[in-house]
Amino acid sequence: MEKKKILYISQEITPYLPESEMSLIGRHLPQGVQERGREIRTFMPRYGSVNERRNQLHEVIRLSGMNLVINDTDHPLIIKVASIQAARMQVYFIDNEDYFQRKFVLNDADGKEFEDNDERAIFFARGVLETVIKLRWAPDIIHCHGWLTSLVPLYIKKYFYNDPLFKDSKVITSVYDDSFKNSLNPEFNEKLLLEGMTNEDIDVIKDPNYVNLCKLGINYSDAIIKGMENINTDIENHIKSSDKQFLDYQPAETYIDAYNNFYDEVC
Repeated sequence: MEKKKILYISQEITPYLPESEMSLIGRHLPQGVQERGREIRTFMPRYGSVNERRNQLHEVIRLSGMNLVINDTDHPLIIKVASIQAARMQVYFIDNEDYFQRKFVLNDADGKEFEDNDERAIFFARGVLETVIKLRWAPDIIHCHGWLTSLVPLYIKKYFYNDPLFKDSKVITSVYDDSFKNSLNPEFNEKLLLEGMTNEDIDVIKDPNYVNLCKLGINYSDAIIKGMENINTDIENHIKSSDKQFLDYQPAETYIDAYNNFYDEVC
């Protein structure tokens, strides 16, 4: 029997970023699932705070070179890769000088959210999916972690749905308590639309705040995982009313097996 293929798209992965509940899952879940007989690919943004020399990142020339147009401006897509030797796994990094060269993640040194986080989310989501197409690697499951990945389910269901690599893919979103304070750029909704998509498709984010962006991801996902014990109450209620396949919070001792079994239920 062919191995199931799991694509992990993560906002945070340790050791490239400090340890958090999300970054630890981003690090250990792919390894654990791979050890249970799955084939995996893992992606995260190449934030400027990721030390390229210490982590031995290098550019993958054959995957780089594409331009993504956002708000009528070309943005070169650079793909880098590093290996976590102990886990026998690679991590692909989505990079771009305009969006990811600054030395912070989502907020500046004063804790203020970057004004272009909307475009960074668009670039990251599209960059991952375009790179997977270049890899010619068809995932059975696409597992998204963090609000920065919230556009992936939308793009899979409304733009890439005819691509043979994604036509049978199931999307799972893990929801965390990773909120941001201010709404994204008011022009976000127009920037994210691609050919064939309409404002009706993204009606839930008329106000592109954290809660609504998470709801968008939930609406276009096939299944939801509660990634942390405590998440936003409004989002939790939306999950319950969505009638999606659902896996409740799993503690560190059990989550890898629980997630691995859940993949078989979803796909």
